[in-house]
Amino acid sequence: MNTPQGNKQYRIAIAGFLQESVTFIEELTTLEQFQAVELAGPELIKTLRGSNTGLGGIIDVCEREQADIVPLFYTSGGAAGPISDEAYDHYVGRLIEGLKQAAPLDGVLLDLHGAMVTPTRLDADRETLERVRATVGPDVPVMVALDYHANLDAQTIAQASAVFGYHFSPHTDMGKTGERAADCLFRTLRGEINPVSVLIKPDVMVPSIFSATGMEPLKSIVLASIDMAEKYDGYLDVSVFAGFSYADVPNCGFSVVAITDRDAAAAQKITEQFSTQIWQQREALSHRELVYSVEDGIEKAKQQLAAGRRPIVLLEHADRMHDSTYLLRAVLEQDLPKVAVPLLWDPYAVAEAMKADVGSHVELKVGGHSSGRAGGPVTLAGKLVHAGPVSYRATGPYYTGRIVQLGNVAVIDTGKAMVSLTSLPSTAVDDDCLRQFGRSLDEFDYIVLRSKTHFRAFFEPVSADILIIDTPDWGPADLTLLPYRHVPVDTIYPFNAQAAGSPAQ
Repeated sequence: MNTPQGNKQYRIAIAGFLQESVTFIEELTTLEQFQAVELAGPELIKTLRGSNTGLGGIIDVCEREQADIVPLFYTSGGAAGPISDEAYDHYVGRLIEGLKQAAPLDGVLLDLHGAMVTPTRLDADRETLERVRATVGPDVPVMVALDYHANLDAQTIAQASAVFGYHFSPHTDMGKTGERAADCLFRTLRGEINPVSVLIKPDVMVPSIFSATGMEPLKSIVLASIDMAEKYDGYLDVSVFAGFSYADVPNCGFSVVAITDRDAAAAQKITEQFSTQIWQQREALSHRELVYSVEDGIEKAKQQLAAGRRPIVLLEHADRMHDSTYLLRAVLEQDLPKVAVPLLWDPYAVAEAMKADVGSHVELKVGGHSSGRAGGPVTLAGKLVHAGPVSYRATGPYYTGRIVQLGNVAVIDTGKAMVSLTSLPSTAVDDDCLRQFGRSLDEFDYIVLRSKTHFRAFFEPVSADILIIDTPDWGPADLTLLPYRHVPVDTIYPFNAQAAGSPAQ
């Protein structure tokens, strides 16, 4: 075979196992939930090729390099409660067995999140990498694409040859991040580079809502890290990780990783530079002035609508499980017209709705079941306009090309509000959540969303305003309200505003 690297065709194993664990949620993410969205073997390549996912980018580069790809599996649990030990053992067991069966391998490319927790593991991704390294041995390169919200320390990534994080949130560059990881792998295999990595933590945490990389000063920090890598004389990759603040783990918070070709001193200097900037900007990174209560947010939205500005996004950002009901209750009680409430997760209400005929009147108790902080169930009455399974290939700038599986979906039209209930959790980040049911964004004055940053890629350009609504759920804008046990609150901002903040590897 005439391959780009000459006569050598590299044999590369690929796999993806992702979840962002909200450790304050008691309800575990089960094996069955991962299996419901699993892709494996050739189907994995066919489905994810060209998609905006870490594995999508990995596949694109591997095919460009004409590698012998060994596709193991891909599955994601989204952002939810910690995954069960059963689910972790099942998939990591399959990963290890797949690597053994695929041997000998020239390299391994993994798509992980970096904030996975189980009841017995505070750093599950670290264990995954340790077990992979123990299986393939010390000489096989293992490159990893990670989420921008990964919680990392030097020990987490020690067994990887190099790790690469999404630059942006919304994660419009997940595919590009997979490409960066795969490019580094093939350059390493060809002997062009010998990557070395340095990680530093600046002792800063931010709520997810303010990890959006379009907000200053984070925007300038991230763009400067990308610019430095592009202009560096030699190989350089820099990842600024915001961390995931709703995982109560010791390595929570920002991290900076720099990868160079054989030059650890340069990588150290670069990580120190960006870590220092993050520490210096720690107060400016938390935009508390942008946060509204439910009452103030709805009143502000009414004022915007009265001034002829529409649609207005009401962002219930503290909802970590797609089932919080504070805003739904408020818009129903205030009888607001032309409201869309897409993708509220409630498999129990969906199962009840599926017993009724489409077109009939239904009355359901919906939402608020994930924890005592989710707002409790709300009575929803209206016409059942859809009941059945829904899956589709996403068209928006964040989920681009990905297959979205909602399970069974029940859509209720109250006459003023349209609420879609899903049996599988998913986040509304573009207008696919409306168009799949024959509706258009133009039909609505208010859109109730539960995303944190990813919705901005689509909704920021098309909405009149985005109002961040704080509620008592498990993702508040004020992190000091959460009962952390493992986060080092004595040394990290915002818990200790006077901490030294000196970058330490």
